[in-house]
Amino acid sequence: MPDPLLNRVDRDQLPEDLRAIWDEGMRRSGEAAIIEVFANAPELLEWYFNSFYRKVFYEGRVDVRTKELLRLKLSHEHGCYFCNNFNAVDAHAAGVTREQIDALFDLDNPVHSDRDRAVLRLCDEMKLTNMSGELTPDLYAALKRYFSDAQIVELGLTMAVLTGVAKWIFVYDMVTREDNCPVVPGGGSARTS
Repeated sequence: MPDPLLNRVDRDQLPEDLRAIWDEGMRRSGEAAIIEVFANAPELLEWYFNSFYRKVFYEGRVDVRTKELLRLKLSHEHGCYFCNNFNAVDAHAAGVTREQIDALFDLDNPVHSDRDRAVLRLCDEMKLTNMSGELTPDLYAALKRYFSDAQIVELGLTMAVLTGVAKWIFVYDMVTREDNCPVVPGGGSARTS
């Protein structure tokens, strides 16, 4: 269970819209420390959920199904229990099949379209553990078959925000880490592949 050092704002002290997010966190994962800590700066919480998620993630140039697929792949890579409980439900609701979810790490699996493979390959370049990630000419060409440059920018920025937030919530101990989480407190060994 998360044990953040920062003050946790009690659910009853949250604005009504944030209480709904807290309730959903508890319903899906049994924890809401991320919301309680984030609520210390409600304008940032509002930006994250109402500007990033509403305006970029759900209303951007790239379809929501693709963004749900990449978000789920990154949360599985990063080992965030809270995130995975949200993202699997949302990805499935957006049209990602159970078979595709089960094959997130098997890019050769025929359940993936070439379009999805290109996005999943970009996830592999953007994940926390890949310090030599690169948008290679080959990967760019694979993405360009399905996405405009503006959409490729949106995909990258979306992954950058999600990956940066993942690092932040692990460092601040706001979510339960799964066994594969690469952020290990106290200098322990992290998974590197």
